[in-house]
Amino acid sequence: MATSGSHRIKAEAAAGFPAIDRKRLETLQVNMGYRCNLACTHCHVDAGPKRTENMDRETVETVLAFLRRANIQVLDLTGGAPEMNPHFRYLIQSARHLGVQVIDRCNLTILEQPGYEDLALFLADHQVEIVASLPCYIEDNVDKQRGKGVFGASISALRTLNRLGYGTGGELKLNLVFNPQGPVLPPPQDTLENAYKSHLWRHFGITFDRLFTLTNMPIRRFAHALERAGRLEDYFRLLRENHDTTNLEGLMCRTTLSVDWQGYVYDCDFNQMLGLAQGGRRRRLSEVNAESLEGAAIIVAEHCYGCTAGQGSSCGGALKLEGA
Repeated sequence: MATSGSHRIKAEAAAGFPAIDRKRLETLQVNMGYRCNLACTHCHVDAGPKRTENMDRETVETVLAFLRRANIQVLDLTGGAPEMNPHFRYLIQSARHLGVQVIDRCNLTILEQPGYEDLALFLADHQVEIVASLPCYIEDNVDKQRGKGVFGASISALRTLNRLGYGTGGELKLNLVFNPQGPVLPPPQDTLENAYKSHLWRHFGITFDRLFTLTNMPIRRFAHALERAGRLEDYFRLLRENHDTTNLEGLMCRTTLSVDWQGYVYDCDFNQMLGLAQGGRRRRLSEVNAESLEGAAIIVAEHCYGCTAGQGSSCGGALKLEGA
């Protein structure tokens, strides 16, 4: 089982994390590879320009076969930068032909890179929902977390998406993602969404649909940074102390299956990064029967408190909104 210094993964005990099981499978989340044009400090995937892992065409076909066989309604594409996979467009075209809703988890700056100039139009033409990372609406904060010039490129990409009809109240959905700058819990999602919308419209004329707040997970690059600073144990303690059992019902791992670039399956993207295989044994998507997943135990570990702390955290943002 994976360990990194004091970053202990306790799948068998999980420091008291409650046992949870899977519901009916609704979403297939596919990591198309760890290659990315950015190397963000909060990235739990450890993605970057030097990574070479990329899903091949054979595995893409396995994904499509599973979508057909299991009648999955949502395909959630992530990475790295999933757009850098050479089969990204083929997978989207094929999934949309099956009537599957497709989500692209986009870092925005990829839309500004040479060779990707027509990507935004492609996404719009195929009605792909975009979930785009913009960890703050202040330039210095974004560039500190993600790299110099990232904020400016992100604003340019958002303007392009708005011109295509994204985030303007129509069918083309554009949602933004906020991550805290460090080892703290995100602020209330609704309040921050209002601040984002006000600032981006007032200063840049940009609109979007929803803001999703995500808790930084103590995994890979973020965990290593905390460990070097001597703050990793304090962060784990913060997550445990803010655990809210009411968030257990809505955890994304209960209705989502995560697939890595080689086609192996996990309960969630975080377990994927830690090598915690779904069901406790390593197997490929081609070996999985979707119906048999329902009711199966989810592999839990100490990092799971990151999804239940405070207002909760999922790929769709906070699990519990203000006033709920």
